[in-house]
Amino acid sequence: MSIEAKIVLRGETVAGVGRERIRLLQTVAREGSITAAAKAVGMTYKAAWDAIDAMTNLFGRPLLQTRSGGKAGGGAALTPAGVRVIEAFGRLESEMERVLRALEPALDGSGISPINLVSGFFMKTSARNMLRGVISAIAADTLNAEVSVAITQTTTIHALVTSASVRELGLHVGRNAIVLIKAPFVMIAPGGKPPETSARNSVPGVISRCEVAPVTSEVVLDIGDGKTLAASITTQSVKTLDLKVGSPAYALFDAAHVIVAID
Repeated sequence: MSIEAKIVLRGETVAGVGRERIRLLQTVAREGSITAAAKAVGMTYKAAWDAIDAMTNLFGRPLLQTRSGGKAGGGAALTPAGVRVIEAFGRLESEMERVLRALEPALDGSGISPINLVSGFFMKTSARNMLRGVISAIAADTLNAEVSVAITQTTTIHALVTSASVRELGLHVGRNAIVLIKAPFVMIAPGGKPPETSARNSVPGVISRCEVAPVTSEVVLDIGDGKTLAASITTQSVKTLDLKVGSPAYALFDAAHVIVAID
């Protein structure tokens, strides 16, 4: 049996960083352009940006430096963190192949292959937004708890979970954690001032992308430190609110719509 290790870096959850996304990073480094890299690997421009956003949010550091158009034209290059991610991924694949080959004799006759064994340890999620941070506060009663996760130096996301979940996950102040929010749960309010709302989370940012379709649209908000939040809203709302790239806006969502995960 020929064994090939396919590593997916997920933290614990996310449609994670696997060989395809690492290949995208490598191609951006070679081509010097996200547009050219997307074409070379057979992705749409939007899919490439979504992949880059997911990787940046997962690792908590920008993996690319982008340059807007001008006399020299636009472009993109790897940051030092991006280079290290690619190198680490290569080492992980090599080590995993070695481990899987060593496991194969022990699993012989069990009906379980080494690939089945390893893939069963990973979890997937459909949440569009996955952001890594550090738990900064926990306020709990007998039933529920509000867990505050500092995503950047200026942005904290609040999640409402059960007190039992806090105990079972071993959540405590100072622990690294991941928050997940589905894009349809995120609302967008234009403007540079915090809107009056009952939503527990009101995250400021600047609209970096707006993908418009006939019925629904995806608005991506740059919230600083290379991190983003995506909202899925109606196209009519985009038009009514006059949402445009470069405009300030707030991402609004309830604490009950935030999931907390740990590594």
